[in-house]
Amino acid sequence: MKHLRVLAMLLAILVSGAAVALAGSDGAAQFEKIKSLAGNWQGKTADGTPIHLSYKAVSGGTAIMETIENAGEPQMVTMYYLDGDHLMMTHYCMANNQPRMRADASSSNAIVFTFVDATNLSSPDAGHMNAHSISWKDADHVAEQWTWRQAGQEKVESFELQRQK
Repeated sequence: MKHLRVLAMLLAILVSGAAVALAGSDGAAQFEKIKSLAGNWQGKTADGTPIHLSYKAVSGGTAIMETIENAGEPQMVTMYYLDGDHLMMTHYCMANNQPRMRADASSSNAIVFTFVDATNLSSPDAGHMNAHSISWKDADHVAEQWTWRQAGQEKVESFELQRQK
């Protein structure tokens, strides 16, 4: 009888582990979706300022480099990459910190990133990007949303982008 209980417990652990694995991250599919952005994009911020983004596969296709150029501001770079089964990003910000975010949620037309940690962040209240999302309207039109967090307050910047052909 004791062996039967142990066997039942082991079976329960294996089944729950398999369920977690099956419900795991869809990071590879999300990474392919980010790869589909390769090329140049134009748009405007909410206040009408022109913005230019470009996406390029680097390091043998293991990372996607996004460059963001907003008139009158320094260029910023974001790297998208897989960490095991999870899509991650590191944003190299003009605020001189580097937030890392994980894609925690996605749908067929959006990927949502949430804050994990940051390098060179002087304190948790120091200004940093705290969330990011990309929504696909179609293959040539996307919307991005970036959330800046400082001293417990958040400011969201959104922009609509169109692929340049």
